[in-house]
Amino acid sequence: MSSQRSNDEAWSYAEIARHIGVQPDTVRSYRRHGLLPEPDFVDQAGHPRWYAATIRAWAVRRPGHR
Repeated sequence: MSSQRSNDEAWSYAEIARHIGVQPDTVRSYRRHGLLPEPDFVDQAGHPRWYAATIRAWAVRRPGHR
């Protein structure tokens, strides 16, 4: 079950930033400029969340990635 949980884990700006090695404000900027995928859902507090699999797939083709 832990591997499934890891695949379904919902990430915030901070977790995405940690994954790709940038600051959370950079991730927010990506979203403002349409460079980040649309959130998979918005949590009860109104914060956007992305599944880890969504971000991992995006990260290999993100802006500036080599």
